[in-house]
Amino acid sequence: MAGIPEPFQLELSLGVECVAGVDEVGRGPLAGPVVVAAVVLPLPPQPFDVPVNDSKKLTEARRIELDHQLREDPRVRFAIVERSPAQIDRMNILRATQDAMREAVLALAPPKPQAALVDGLAFSPFPVPVTFVVKGDGRSASIAAASILAKVYRDRLMDEMDLRYPGYGFARNKGYGTAEHLEGLRRMGPCPIHRYSFGPVAQPTLF
Repeated sequence: MAGIPEPFQLELSLGVECVAGVDEVGRGPLAGPVVVAAVVLPLPPQPFDVPVNDSKKLTEARRIELDHQLREDPRVRFAIVERSPAQIDRMNILRATQDAMREAVLALAPPKPQAALVDGLAFSPFPVPVTFVVKGDGRSASIAAASILAKVYRDRLMDEMDLRYPGYGFARNKGYGTAEHLEGLRRMGPCPIHRYSFGPVAQPTLF
């Protein structure tokens, strides 16, 4: 689309004024919640100069800086939703993530989004018209902003969990199955924020 800033081409291709970008962080870890953010950004021709990008391509310091800029812009609307390890164990990680994505869009302050761009593969139902975008955090500014907010939120939470449940290295691994984390599981067993339905937690001596 000629003349349209590339990060917003997907948003503007939908032909509506209010688009929510949705992304998750934390599907793969052995501990901690999965976190979903839904974000509505001002669209061109409104000026918006926060240089969002896929959170995985940013340094921690840059993510924190962009998270602050997004939260300080009064035109940016966002909602962040968690699904706990217990909910993940009960529902499974896929259903828990999809459920959180639906809730995050519904939790946005009015006006209700007219459409959503969601990172990942399609699922249904969804509360607004939706376009699913594989690797969308690298293709859509709205999804990229959601990935940043969700990542910074979850990282801070796992830093707190490291103080509450020492010995697993949560501040460093954020709950992912690193060698340090697996050693902590073998030595101490799981703690209350572990996902008991995940194999390395249920049978740590096998990993």
